Amino acid sequence: MSILVTGGAGYIGSHVVYELGDAGYETVILDDLSLGLIQNIDQRAEFVEGSTNNPADLKQIFSDHHIETVIHLAAWKAAGESMENPTKYAHNNMIGTINLLNAALNATVDQIVFSSTAAVYGYPEYLPVDENHRLAPINFYGFTKLFIEDMLKWYSQLKGLRFAALRYFNAAGYDVKGRIKGKEKNPANLIPVVMEVATREREGFEIFGNDYETSDGPGIRDYNHVNDLASAHVLALEYLKNESTNLIVNLATGDGHSVLDVVNTTEKISGKKIPFKVVGRRMGDPAELTAISNLAEDVLGWTTRYSDLKTILQTTWDIYKK
Repeated sequence: MSILVTGGAGYIGSHVVYELGDAGYETVILDDLSLGLIQNIDQRAEFVEGSTNNPADLKQIFSDHHIETVIHLAAWKAAGESMENPTKYAHNNMIGTINLLNAALNATVDQIVFSSTAAVYGYPEYLPVDENHRLAPINFYGFTKLFIEDMLKWYSQLKGLRFAALRYFNAAGYDVKGRIKGKEKNPANLIPVVMEVATREREGFEIFGNDYETSDGPGIRDYNHVNDLASAHVLALEYLKNESTNLIVNLATGDGHSVLDVVNTTEKISGKKIPFKVVGRRMGDPAELTAISNLAEDVLGWTTRYSDLKTILQTTWDIYKK
């Protein structure tokens, strides 16, 4: 039996596939390479080029392989872009997931680990955010993920689907063993942008507001090393095999870092100056967003090993400096 990983050639997906291989699982990847990279694919996995937007691709992969569980990571994920092009996000994230669920259930595969997001919470009413926080996305990307979570609940009730939804908080860093070397395509998140400034692929970058009520002015975020996120997927997979209930958990550290923390630590690690300019606040950005992961720790036994800021930035610089 194999694990199907959609988006398994992407940034997070490629790390998840390596983690699965290390744990002894046979893995099949479905990826259309719009964001994924061939060079980042674990050679122990079988790669199939295709898309969740194509029902024929899904029918074929379930027909050709004995799939036990699906790990679903295939999605567009830039919050700003989702507000400018909601049709793109509705088609890929929402319709693609519907196609995937229907194909899986038709093949009698009834377990899925879903890559969700902290964006389902919107503006935090309290910190750190826990799983009981109200759900009110402030961008269309977050809405697509919440739509999928709700759909998973309905499919569970009506079709017997079992699921684990993992709500990420800012995936960052690169494989601590150095096996994944291809840089993320078209990055929009802070850390890869800062790295591109350090390597002079960019002249500088913009800080959106430095007048928040934080320790040094700019916004504060909770960063997870991608290896820690990958390990949570394996734990969630094992949870679904052994337990009878669904699961929705945060994956976070509870420890926030500001934009300037990222800039200053990157300058120390890289030895490069990171030019920036401060512009106005960006709509939809809370001053601080950190979360608590007690449920993931209690239920899955998940803890972070590599999510300190220095390790995150060092493993990223090791890739970008080349």
